[in-house]
Amino acid sequence: MSGQDHPLVALITAGTAGLGAATARLFARNGLRVVVNYSTNSARATALVKELQSLSPLDLAQTNFVAVQADLSERDHVSRLVRDAAAAMGDRLDVVFSNGGWTHLRNFTDLEDNMEEDDWDRCFAMNVKSHLWLMHAAKPYLDTHEGVFITTASLAGVKVGGSSLAYSVTKAAQIHLAKGLAVIGAPRIRVNTVSPGLMLTEWGLRFPPEAQEKMREQTKLKRLATVEDVAQQVLCFVRSKTVTGINAVIDGGMAL
Repeated sequence: MSGQDHPLVALITAGTAGLGAATARLFARNGLRVVVNYSTNSARATALVKELQSLSPLDLAQTNFVAVQADLSERDHVSRLVRDAAAAMGDRLDVVFSNGGWTHLRNFTDLEDNMEEDDWDRCFAMNVKSHLWLMHAAKPYLDTHEGVFITTASLAGVKVGGSSLAYSVTKAAQIHLAKGLAVIGAPRIRVNTVSPGLMLTEWGLRFPPEAQEKMREQTKLKRLATVEDVAQQVLCFVRSKTVTGINAVIDGGMAL
């Protein structure tokens, strides 16, 4: 896949595990150059970069895959991340997959358990503000190249529920933010969101097995979304030149 005569350049935040890594692999196989962001695990980031090189059809003579450390909860880190990512790829970004997020597992039906103020502050910082900061920093690059900005929200932002009340509320806010950014970014930048149901990633496996099975049974298709399923939708948004302001719910029909 190329932007006219050169490969597209993508930045993926929280990009070295789970959905971020699955999307990086899919992008690499489809000829994109990829910058993966990580928070602390440099060894995992280095290993993924090497794997992406092995998956790519691109010429290895140029730099096609790099990892950049940044704390997405800090605005100055986000700004530096975008500058460093663009600089590593010849001052270009075509795709930003804003995949960062945060939650703390709470008893959703217990109001007292959902009154921890730090949960609300951290959820809002990571699930809303970090995406705003990233769009602001990346906008000049995306505007130049008619790019796309895609965020990872959650079924919990569409249907009340999930890991905590703070998470559900801030994911709903994130979806609304993306629609606002689609208005602001038009006509040159497309902004869309993916909202998976439970994915059995390292984080998703924290739910007890009985809770996982209950959620699977609640889906109409009797299956949970995989990271590969969601990555395919992200790639679809990259390719879809007339789609903006859309939230794709990938939940096996649980919300129906």
